[in-house]
Amino acid sequence: MTASRQRIRVLIVEDTRIVAEYLTHVLRSDPMIEVVGVAVNGEDAIAAAQRLHPDVITMDINMPKMDGFEATRRIMEVCPSPIVIVCGGLSSDAAAINSRALEAGALAVVASPSGIGAVDQSASTRYLLNTVKLMSEVKVVKRWPRHKSFPSSVVANDIVPAGTIQVVAIGASTGGPAALQTILAGLPRDFSCPVLIVQHMTPGFVQGFVDWLATASGFPVQVATDGELLEPGRAYVAPDDFHMGVRSGNRVLLTRERSQASICPSVSYLFGSVAHLFGANAVGILLTGMGRDGVDELKRLKDAGAVTVAQDEHSSVVHGMPGEAIQIGAAQHVLSPQAIARALGTLMGR
Repeated sequence: MTASRQRIRVLIVEDTRIVAEYLTHVLRSDPMIEVVGVAVNGEDAIAAAQRLHPDVITMDINMPKMDGFEATRRIMEVCPSPIVIVCGGLSSDAAAINSRALEAGALAVVASPSGIGAVDQSASTRYLLNTVKLMSEVKVVKRWPRHKSFPSSVVANDIVPAGTIQVVAIGASTGGPAALQTILAGLPRDFSCPVLIVQHMTPGFVQGFVDWLATASGFPVQVATDGELLEPGRAYVAPDDFHMGVRSGNRVLLTRERSQASICPSVSYLFGSVAHLFGANAVGILLTGMGRDGVDELKRLKDAGAVTVAQDEHSSVVHGMPGEAIQIGAAQHVLSPQAIARALGTLMGR
């Protein structure tokens, strides 16, 4: 058995006792995981996180005294820890609520594991355990209060496109919702270009995420459908279980074809498709996230003459994807989300 000091130390935040007991049972079923405490509300969670320094926190949303949104935000400001939201359903409303949790700094959102005897008990339990173990490896950074901004390495006026920008392609993973909201909210109302987005997230949450993103940013956002015409000033988000690209005639391409990508939808597929069809007339942006999805294809976009941008480390929740892109020379510019929005506005103004 794994030594105690090598186990993943988990703090459970849940105000319903029977749910907390079941989560404890599920987590303890994996010998790699140790439950170090249970907090019953947001205030208790902050104190426990500071006292216990867990490797991962599972967070409920609806709790007395302080809800999971504020608790997540406060924990990420005072004692950053990987936080996984565990919620009771996958309805559209639940997805929108949990998009707010991602904005606050949570790394992932999963459904509560199904009860004993349920058909999908094994699968849902395995998904939760795998998520907790994966998130324990994330080196989170301190989240600053929302009014705080960071300087960027270049200013928007430094970006000169090789062609006429016709499409913006954005890839994001862990921490992406908040960055996307900042970018879209900062675009001018007359933004004259379609925006294609691949955001890694738990299946079942895309529609709720899109609803939240449209409301929070004030920018038109929708789930993409195959064959639809790309319209200027509108964002299209890849749906569950489909790679998203572009086809001739400025139309969306959705496909389930097998590719080298291990993630679906894949940022790599989007960037590769945009590089092939638009070349120098595109902008490719790689935001915060784990792994390296989209990294090589961002370099392909750059080689095709497109403007390429990676999110800076200061503003990233996880600097994996953008950091890899910077390391291989795929990103021409390294910017915060606020600066990305300004740069896009400037490019379109030209």
